[in-house]
Amino acid sequence: MIPRSRATGRAFAYQVFYRLPVSVRRRLVRLATPKYIVGAVTLVRDTEADGPGRLLLLRQPPGHSWTLPAGLLQRGEEPVVGAARELFEESGIRLSPDQLRPAVPNAVVHAKGWVDVVFEAEVPASTTTLAVDGAEVFEAAWHPLDDLPRLSRATANLLGRYGIGPRAGKASPGPTA
Repeated sequence: MIPRSRATGRAFAYQVFYRLPVSVRRRLVRLATPKYIVGAVTLVRDTEADGPGRLLLLRQPPGHSWTLPAGLLQRGEEPVVGAARELFEESGIRLSPDQLRPAVPNAVVHAKGWVDVVFEAEVPASTTTLAVDGAEVFEAAWHPLDDLPRLSRATANLLGRYGIGPRAGKASPGPTA
C-alpha cells in the first residue's frame, strides 16, 4: 500500500498533467520514456536448397564479415514496409510487404538501445537476380546454413535466436517480443 501523503501527491501530479495541452503532455512523455532505434531485418531463404537450406547474406563495408539485409526504419514507416524496402535497396530482391511474414520472435530488443523487427521470406535462388550497388553492399550471395561464412557479431547473435549459425542455442535469451 502507498502511504497516504505519497498517494495524494501522485494524484495531484496526475491532475496537473492531464490539464496540460496534449502537445505538452506528449513532449513530457517523450522526454521521460526510453528511446530506441528501430530497424527491420529480413531472413531470406532459398526455396530450392537441399538439406538444411541456404540463406541470403550481404558483405558490407568494411567487408570483413557477412550480414543480413537490414536497415533503419524511416519516420512513420511500418516495419514490414521498411523490411521490403531495405531488402530491395541492398539485394535487388523486390518483394511486396505481404510476401514477408513475421519471424518468431518478431522483435528483438538489444541491450544497446535498438530493436530489430524481423521478417522471413522464401525465394527461388536460381531465378532471383541479386543486384548490389558496390558502395553500401559489396556482395550478396546464398550461403548454406551448415557452412556459413564469417558473420558480424550482431548477425551471429540475431541468427542464434532463430537457431541458425554458430551462436544457435548459445544466444542469450534477452528481451524479445
